[in-house]
Amino acid sequence: MTVQASSVRDLEADAGMKALLPGAQFADAFRIAVNDDALTARQAAERMFLRLPRWIGGLMKLRNLVVAPLGLKTPSHAKTIAADSIGPFPVISETPQRLVAGFDDRHLDFRVIVDVTGSLPDRQVTATTLVMTHNLLGRVYLATIMPFHRIIVPAMLRQV
Repeated sequence: MTVQASSVRDLEADAGMKALLPGAQFADAFRIAVNDDALTARQAAERMFLRLPRWIGGLMKLRNLVVAPLGLKTPSHAKTIAADSIGPFPVISETPQRLVAGFDDRHLDFRVIVDVTGSLPDRQVTATTLVMTHNLLGRVYLATIMPFHRIIVPAMLRQV
């Protein structure tokens, strides 16, 4: 499969996505073209989360060290494949075209949605992130990670 790195596009999250996390204050989406007509949403998500570039893995370890004393969840980014999770995130719902993963925590609720649409030559994978913050800690955390998020998600999509 060939993917052009320049094909990652920043999109506005589809308004219908917000129904997957009612009340979300943050939503974004990134899309990449792929040359794999048989690719499912789970396969795309596995490639995104289980083939992390080293620098992302290092950032996630640093994040976990910094937030653990604050009582925030520190999911392991171990390379695991299970029917009920994708990387560190529990799977909430799944079809061949869409995988929804994420969790609810006291500071924020988070969803990542991986959609696979179209057929060759217009096959695409879209990663949408939704976040609903609950308190000041959630808002500060979101503001802190946002610059990294906007670099990490496109890099993860390139792994597809």
